[in-house]
Amino acid sequence: MKFGLIVILALIISSFTAHFLLQDPGYVVINFRGYLIEMSVPVFIALIFILLITIWLILKLIRAPRKLGQAAARFRSGRAGNRLTRGMIEIAEGNFAKGERLLARTAHKSDAPLLNYLQAARAAHLLGDDKRRDGWLRQAYEQTPEAANAVLLTQAELQLDQKQYEQALATLRKLAENSPGHRHALALLGRLYFRLQDWEQLGELLPKLRKHGSIDAERISLWTQRVHCERLQQAADGNTVNIVWQSIPRAERKLAAIREHYYTRLIDTGLHETAEKEIAQELKRDWRAPLVRLYGLVEAPDASKQLKRAETWLRTRGEDPELLLTAARLCLRTELWGKARSYLETVLSIRPSPEAYNEYGQLLKHLGDSEASADAFRDGLNLVSDAPVSSVLLLESDAQPPVAQTDAVSES
Repeated sequence: MKFGLIVILALIISSFTAHFLLQDPGYVVINFRGYLIEMSVPVFIALIFILLITIWLILKLIRAPRKLGQAAARFRSGRAGNRLTRGMIEIAEGNFAKGERLLARTAHKSDAPLLNYLQAARAAHLLGDDKRRDGWLRQAYEQTPEAANAVLLTQAELQLDQKQYEQALATLRKLAENSPGHRHALALLGRLYFRLQDWEQLGELLPKLRKHGSIDAERISLWTQRVHCERLQQAADGNTVNIVWQSIPRAERKLAAIREHYYTRLIDTGLHETAEKEIAQELKRDWRAPLVRLYGLVEAPDASKQLKRAETWLRTRGEDPELLLTAARLCLRTELWGKARSYLETVLSIRPSPEAYNEYGQLLKHLGDSEASADAFRDGLNLVSDAPVSSVLLLESDAQPPVAQTDAVSES
């Protein structure tokens, strides 16, 4: 359209010019340093036109190599981009070797060689070739040194995936030197410390994770609980347990899992009287089954007082299985065998559990009913075992079934 308009305008102008020039062609004289040049106006115009065309052609010839180079570069870049896309598709479809070859072959021609090398490293990682993986990552760094953090993060992720924890730790520490507050690096470091069960380092990292990390609040809470529970677990005596407890921030001491672990450690280290008071006060504020269970494991100096309190709760709480089991244990401590048996049989009729069967088996054994005791042990084991257990074997071995326990906190 544009070219057609130009042609039409040129024809119109030429027509008018020819009309006037034919009537009077004009006369042009050029005198330059003794040289005299004479010509008509049409000839002069023709010479100017030829000169302009010549200049235009020369400029085109000068620019031609650069334009050809640019066109070739665009062609190579387009082909490299196509191969990058094909390579990523192959990797996504599980053809890791073919994808790696496509990505590596065109990396030096790509507009984004970093992406080629990083994806090739992932493909090599998925093929289990750590040496080739690290080679591609090294080339990625050499090609784009300014992307060192991206390369190190990729390397750390792949090392974590391969469970190469020592190498991942070294990589993340190097990254921390370059960028101390890097969000994703902190998150990876937190996951690494959790897997290594390095609770001290994870505890020191938690404030940074809360401030800078990209870990969700739920996981942070789980890690916080696990760190404090492990610190309490490592306390060798009651005094150390209390020191650790006081060092835990007040807000975190309110977390149920941490409080329950604290009470458990008080019992484990022999601080039964303290545990009994603390648990009783806690139950007034917040009635929870784990606390009721722990109350039955406390061996306070006055077991009768404990039992009286538990039976007071029974009058208001009704047939709570955990409370009935606690009352039964306290009856066993105070040698109220008949009442203990009644409580245990009620528990087993409402909600059987390995713990209840274990206590019931021990009671029946004490009362001299070996056959019924073995049946109770067998029934308790069958709750936690896929294969049926023979009561005869229990009688012969005089075994006690283990009580299944679960960790308070685990990684989600």
